[in-house]
Amino acid sequence: MTVTRASVNEMMRAYKRTSLLRTAVELGVFDAVHEGAGTAAAVAERAGADPRGMRILLDALAAVGLLTADGERYALAEGAADVLVSSAPGYLGDMTRVVVSRFEWDSLGRLADAVRNGGTVEEQNAETPGFAYWETFAEFASAVTLPTAAVMGDLLEPWAAGRDPLSILDVACGHGLYGFTLARRFQQARVTGLDWDNVLPITEKHAVELGVHDRAGFIAGDMFEVDYQGPHDLVLVTNVLHHFDEERCTQLLTRAAEALRPGGRLGVVSFVRDGSPAEDPEPYLFSILMLSWTAAGEVHSQQAHHDMITAAGFTNIVQRQVPGLPFHVLVAERA
Repeated sequence: MTVTRASVNEMMRAYKRTSLLRTAVELGVFDAVHEGAGTAAAVAERAGADPRGMRILLDALAAVGLLTADGERYALAEGAADVLVSSAPGYLGDMTRVVVSRFEWDSLGRLADAVRNGGTVEEQNAETPGFAYWETFAEFASAVTLPTAAVMGDLLEPWAAGRDPLSILDVACGHGLYGFTLARRFQQARVTGLDWDNVLPITEKHAVELGVHDRAGFIAGDMFEVDYQGPHDLVLVTNVLHHFDEERCTQLLTRAAEALRPGGRLGVVSFVRDGSPAEDPEPYLFSILMLSWTAAGEVHSQQAHHDMITAAGFTNIVQRQVPGLPFHVLVAERA
């Protein structure tokens, strides 16, 4: 890639496009247009917004290709209904509340301070008990979770299908969808979700929605301190390891190993560095958020993941990347 004036200018303006997408989702613009509100006045009425403000927003959305404009009438651009209308099976709009949340924007606005400090300068951050972002994450992150959980289920199928009963502990469970998806797949499973007490009401709501509440339990507290109430057959550690350095990650994984029965399994979902920044940019970009949000977190290399899992007492590591997503699923056996 050659750096040019045009490419730098485009990078500087990129936040405007992100703001447009986030605002349109928040105001329900795509649903309104999909349901026949074809003018700025009609969309504004649906959204409870000013007609002039809505016209300017809709024109800008047409300018970036999310809508089409024909005089004063607007329509969804080709493909937009598949990913930006909330009733669509492939809806991604809710992820704006996670990926471009104000929590991330405000923190990244102080990125220079985090670089100078070598870690977060935010008083409220990813490691703070009761951090409100985790409620948002638990509520809206299902779009990327469900396909990842399917990969996890495929890797575990030969082992889990014959294990009855099957006790699953989901550490830092958030939405709980990893454990609950496995519980729907393996009817003999019972899932215990562990997270902060401000998050667990959302977790429990998802258990009800997915029809597994009668096989779900919950533990509130710090995953480094609370009793895991084992032994379990499977411990899930999903989207957690990038929050800590290798030593702290190994401590967490060791706790997972100690909570397992002989022959138990560990299931990890993680960003993994497995290539140069130019070849595989996503893990490196995500590390920037961890620099802003944690004391010592970053995306770890593939070798580091294997070293940490092995040091914690696991063997026979199997790894798969989730198609179309920057996540890796790792399954290991308690040694």
